[in-house]
Formats: sequence, C-alpha cells, structure tokens
Amino acid sequence: MDFSDIKLTAFSHGGGCGCKIAPALLCEILSQLAIDKTWPDLLVGTESSDDAAVYRLNDTQALIATTDFFMPIVDDPYDFGRIAATNALSDIYAMGGRPILALAIVGMPIGKLPVAVIQRILAGGEAVCSQAGIPIAGGHSIDSPEPIYGLVGLGLVHPDKVKRNDTARAGDALITSKALGVGIMSAALKRGKLSQQGYRQMLESTTQLNTAGVALADLAGVHAITDVTGYGLLGHLLEICRGSRLGAKIHFDVLPILPAALDLAKQGFGPGAIERNWTSYGKQVVLPQAMPEWQKKLLCDPQTSGGLLVACSEDAVPKALEVFRSQGFNYAARIGNMTVGDAQVRLVE
Repeated sequence: MDFSDIKLTAFSHGGGCGCKIAPALLCEILSQLAIDKTWPDLLVGTESSDDAAVYRLNDTQALIATTDFFMPIVDDPYDFGRIAATNALSDIYAMGGRPILALAIVGMPIGKLPVAVIQRILAGGEAVCSQAGIPIAGGHSIDSPEPIYGLVGLGLVHPDKVKRNDTARAGDALITSKALGVGIMSAALKRGKLSQQGYRQMLESTTQLNTAGVALADLAGVHAITDVTGYGLLGHLLEICRGSRLGAKIHFDVLPILPAALDLAKQGFGPGAIERNWTSYGKQVVLPQAMPEWQKKLLCDPQTSGGLLVACSEDAVPKALEVFRSQGFNYAARIGNMTVGDAQVRLVE
C-alpha cells in the first residue's frame, strides 16, 4: 500500500526526542519528588537523571527498566516505528545491559489515520526488536490527538557491570559513537527541505542499535556511559558533569556531524528544542568568543536515537573505539576530556 499521501509529522506539534520537556522545566517539575533510599536493591533510581532504572535481582543479575515514546520525526510509518523502537532500547544498552523484552506504547488519532498506517508503525517497531533478539510481548494503546509510539524496555546486566552516568573520573577521555545533526535534519524534513541523501543519512543513524554498550560494560576502563538524545550533546554531557562533580572540555573541530546536517545548520535550520535546551543549561557552558551560531545549535540539537557518550580512562580509548568501529559505528570519535572543577562544559577551538 502507498502511504506517500500520509504526512505523519503534520499530525504533531513536535517530533522525536525534540518533544521532551525542556531540562530546566523538568527539573522544576521533579523538584518536590523525594528520592527514596529505602530500597537497597534499587541500584539506579531517580537520583542522577540516568537513562534507566536498575534493580538487583540476585548476585549475578540486575533488571534494567526504561520507557521511551514520542511523536513522529518522519512521515513514513514503518521508519517512524523503527526509529522509536531503536531509541527506546538505547537506554538499556547505555546501562551496559542486554534487552530481553519490550512492551509497546501506542497512542493514535483513531479516525484520522488509516488502520494500515498504524499497523506499519507497529511493524517497524517489531522489526527492530526482532533485530535486537527480543519479543514485543504486549503493551497499551489509547486514542490520542497526536500519533505516539514507543516501548517499555526490560533488560539484564550483571550488578557489577552497570554503567551509570555519574561515575566519570577526572582526566577521563570522552568518546561519542554517532554523528550529530538529527534534530536539524528533522526540522528540514518537516519543511520539505531535506534531500533524499540527507534522509538516508538520518535514517541510518537513528535506526542503528547502540549494541556496543554491552561490550563496553566489559571494559575495565569504561567508567560512565549515557546516550545523547533530546537534550543534545551539551545537555547529556552536563548530566555526567553534575553527577560526577566534574567539568568537561570538548573540541568542536573533532565532533562528528552528519554531512547533510552540516549544510542545513549553516542555513539556519533547527527545531525549537534547540533554544529551549540552551535556555536551560547555557549558563553552564563556556563558548569561544567567536563561535558561530550554527555551531552552538549543533551542540544543543536534540538527537533522536542518538549515540552513546562514554567516559573512559586513557588506556581504554583504543579498545573502546575498536568496539564501536567493529560494530559499524563509523563516526565514533574522541571529543574531549573530563576535568577537575565546577560542573560546566568548556568548548575549545
């Protein structure tokens, strides 16, 4: 069936991880939420804004639990399902674990979208879960004004191999696995300005499972991992900084950027989430005086189904890069270091 006349992005006010509540507002919303420390087997909870919750089952197994869903970032229903599922499973890999099970989260404007379109969205999610070697064993659905799709993801990890986002060490190297620019490309797509080549670049990045997290958990020198999603590279790096009580230094000229996104950024494309992100955490970022606006946008760009951000010892850098490259993460690159000092990120030319 031809779905070319269905524009999923026209049904939603935002798309992908750009739908996330701005980090400053989310912090305010959650400020009255008590951090419950009465559960000794809860290894990771809400205390550090980590990617998933982790609960110890026994001496050799801990359960990873996460949920992620959003509105369409692309118009093709099958591609939307694939991207949303890949993004949801990323949190499990970011904790160093393997997925074992998923549940579908489905909200659709019934009566506005043909049943066949909804079926294709779900089929895209199922295809990714099949690639990850897990079933979608159920879920929940509602009639909603905007299309929403995602997963509850469950995984397993050894309790001693959990990779948190607040355990980086001073001097650690910073490595990222995927190129930046997905949010900028999605904004161009919504305006009909993304080329077919650009769409292929975007789709290849957003449907690549972050399976490298499993192998990274076995490397002794890997101290912290998170994934880069709706708050952009700077936002998620600042979460590592705050949790680890350290600063960070990154070099813009070595950051991997999707080729099509680079041109679009220079033309001024970008989602509104970029400005919301910068407003939330810009005071914790030190930029070079002459940094162009397009470069700042890329740093704050919401990355739907983005890559892993790793803090590791200098000795572990070659092995970590080899893990990424052996699994097809061709944009993997060292981008900077963790530093002693306040929780801020300094950009170096």
